[in-house]
Amino acid sequence: QVQLVESGGGLVQPGGSLRLSCAASGIIFSTTTMAWYRQAPGKQRDLVASITPGGITRNYAASVRGRFTITRDNAKNTVYLQMNTLKPEDTAVYYCNRWSGLLNWGQGTQVTVSS
Repeated sequence: QVQLVESGGGLVQPGGSLRLSCAASGIIFSTTTMAWYRQAPGKQRDLVASITPGGITRNYAASVRGRFTITRDNAKNTVYLQMNTLKPEDTAVYYCNRWSGLLNWGQGTQVTVSS
């Protein structure tokens, strides 16, 4: 059974940092390009970052480039998102999924950036 479980969100002040984790099961993780997405209230879900199976190629949305870093640990079937210099506009529910051929979404993890 395919399962994506996100964690690591929370409330943080502007300029702060968070590290999100996503544990995947039921897929061949080591050969799958993974991605992080986010959905702010009243907005569509957007792609934030993606990482190829070997971790060599990483792409970012312009709004997060230079502040967020996506990594993965294929031995743990886990993808991470290190978020630095957070801004209020980063407030959203964050999800992981495949970059192509989306799976059923997990519950996501809420990130709130506010003073």
